[in-house]
Amino acid sequence: MSTLQLSLAIVGGIVLALIVAYNAWTTHRNAPKRALPQEDERAPAEPALRQEPSFDGSVTPMPAEGGDTGLPVEPVIAGGPHAVDPREALHLPVPPATHERRPSLDPLIDVIAPMAIEGVASGDAAIAALPTTRRAGSKPFGIEGLNEATQQWEAPQPGQRYTAFQAGVQLANRMGALNEIEFSEFVMKAQAFADALNAAPDFPEMLQEVARARELDQFAGEHDAQLSFMLRARHAAWSPGYVQQNAARLGFVPGAMPGRLVLPTATPGLPPLLSLSYDTQAALSEDPEQSAIRDITLSLDVPQVHRSEQPFARLREVATALCTAMDGVLCDQNGHSLPAMAMDPIAADLELLYDQLDSRELSAGAVLARRLFS
Repeated sequence: MSTLQLSLAIVGGIVLALIVAYNAWTTHRNAPKRALPQEDERAPAEPALRQEPSFDGSVTPMPAEGGDTGLPVEPVIAGGPHAVDPREALHLPVPPATHERRPSLDPLIDVIAPMAIEGVASGDAAIAALPTTRRAGSKPFGIEGLNEATQQWEAPQPGQRYTAFQAGVQLANRMGALNEIEFSEFVMKAQAFADALNAAPDFPEMLQEVARARELDQFAGEHDAQLSFMLRARHAAWSPGYVQQNAARLGFVPGAMPGRLVLPTATPGLPPLLSLSYDTQAALSEDPEQSAIRDITLSLDVPQVHRSEQPFARLREVATALCTAMDGVLCDQNGHSLPAMAMDPIAADLELLYDQLDSRELSAGAVLARRLFS
């Protein structure tokens, strides 16, 4: 073999090695970023049995033994290395009751039909007479009784006695205003209940209530703010585990749906402060670590969260932290990059919105606001 052929062979080998190395580097660079191993092996990468906060309340998380790892961990009752000693459990502090009383019918957002009865009626009889569904069309429908002992309106309870009843249907929600057909269905359901208890209902005038529903729906439509921002990967995509790990460091927990994480409020049982979502197919993939996520969505349902929680300020903090940790960029819903200064006018508009909701007695995060904007 001549010197020329040997030189060409060596050069060809070097070029081939460089090509292989470049391809390997490119593949590694473009592979989805994976979650890092946990410092404490006892803390799972994803909390199990986590429930999304709801109006019915949720389980209060307990930190893992040995301190806070930054990830919420469910308490283990028996078995495994984290089993709770029953003797020690007797000395654990009892969490305060956090369940919010279910709202009563309110004339501000409900059509209410009082029902007079002779004497008293038992809660068992009232429960037996309740309609099978709790909706009139797309609007929540409910019946309450005036408890003889407490003199409080409540949903009929077994073993209680009631001196009066009232039926109600919500004037508006995010499905629109109460219409004539829904009002008629409300009357039919309430009348059937009244007939079963020999009660005399007093229904308001339909056209007047429908007009009131339209006015309330118009106000709600003009003041219903649901903010969503996109976080896009600058270079390498993210795996679901990588997204979950970085979000968990900021307090997010898995939601009820695959590909959804929520940031709970300070009071358990209330709607989440923020939500973070990504591709559901990636979350359900057989090999999630190989699923590539190019963007995630950070959302705030303004009327559902009280302004004292400072939800928009928290959203900005979370967005900044995630963009820094995950090498991402904050964008609008169309994928256009948002400079930091673009967020200031939004914050000012939200303060104006909060004031307008307060003036209508529908403060963000309050029971009535959560019912109306649902």
